[in-house]
Amino acid sequence: MKKIFLTTLLLVTMILTACGGQQSSDDIRDKTFVIGVDDDFAPIAFRDANGNLVGFEIDLAKETGRRMGVRFEFKPIDWNNKRQELESGNIDIIWNGLDITDERKEYILYSKPYMDDRQILLVKKGDTQNIRSEGDLAGKVVGTQAGSAAETYVNRNEDIKLGALKLKIYDKFKDAINALKSGEINVLVCDEMIARYEMKNQPDTFEIVDVHSDYVTEMGIGFRKDDTELRDRVQKVFDEMIADGTAKEISEKWFDADLIVHKK
Repeated sequence: MKKIFLTTLLLVTMILTACGGQQSSDDIRDKTFVIGVDDDFAPIAFRDANGNLVGFEIDLAKETGRRMGVRFEFKPIDWNNKRQELESGNIDIIWNGLDITDERKEYILYSKPYMDDRQILLVKKGDTQNIRSEGDLAGKVVGTQAGSAAETYVNRNEDIKLGALKLKIYDKFKDAINALKSGEINVLVCDEMIARYEMKNQPDTFEIVDVHSDYVTEMGIGFRKDDTELRDRVQKVFDEMIADGTAKEISEKWFDADLIVHKK
């Protein structure tokens, strides 16, 4: 009888150990996930004077990873090759001012949108051209960045395209902002988040004209199409950061404004 009892106890112990004594196979704590970024995209992700990777979405991602108990490694990528980087497994996540588009939905599994990126007009501080709306751009030299949502907005807006004296397109945003500073252009059409960052860092140089355009892009975090579990876990933590005000604080740090939105 004693032998039977000991055997039964051993079996029960083995079953309990198998069920509850080991980590779940889908536990992702302490794992490392690679986030693909464009590291020359201030204020989203860029190098500071010491060469460290910093930025608005770098801060969001780091806090998310800390709360999840995982390691996020940031990998600079060629933005034009983001699909190949994601599908090949070289990166696991794209978190870098990523617009949500129908074309990208073919290969990207998105989080919920967390920011609406509007297009606004940026002029020099103390501007006397009375630019207050899109209709005031007639006869003005207008600048924007190539390949940006702002360029798409300009190309769709007949008032700007037909009314502007000249439209100048710059490959890099820093060239466009320097053109505005030097007077080479009268006004710069750009993303709100980038304009607010410039305003924060150069408050005596630039001024925002807050136009209410109907062209608004939504931003989200991108994952591989089949990586639903990782997306859901990141989403849960990010929702908590929005609810407790952490995401708002990070936004205000970089833009002096709360640009975070919480969409169901």
